Amino acid sequence: MNKAGVWIAAAAIGATMTGCATGPWPKSRSQIEALPAACDDFSVSIYFDRDSAAITREARQVLRGAADLAKGCTAKNVHVVGLADAVGAPDANLALSQRRASAVTAALAKVGFRQVSFEVSAAGDAGAITRDGEARPLRRRADVRIDLEAPPKR
Repeated sequence: MNKAGVWIAAAAIGATMTGCATGPWPKSRSQIEALPAACDDFSVSIYFDRDSAAITREARQVLRGAADLAKGCTAKNVHVVGLADAVGAPDANLALSQRRASAVTAALAKVGFRQVSFEVSAAGDAGAITRDGEARPLRRRADVRIDLEAPPKR
């Protein structure tokens, strides 16, 4: 192959590669940032230290991440369920799980979920022991489900 043939082949390869890059992909960062939010419902779990209902630094990060996921969407409902493990008296575990659910609800309001319908409940240690008598670990938490919808079109 002579030099002209090499140049023609290189130009053809370059044109083909350029053609591949002109597909549906965004061409600039502003196009990426302007993509509409998915507005899919999602869940997060907020974990607590033993016998505590205090929101940890890590939990605040998870809640801020939830607020970021909901940006551009309308939050219809937020369901918060406080849980506790089976250590201690059932009444104390129920009260602890209620405090956990309340703490998460207040923290959600601080990160932007203010005008939202909250459904808050507490399970205490219900379900913390299996039928075989085994304690289920990681029950020191509150589970949060956020129901989203796309904002109305203007």
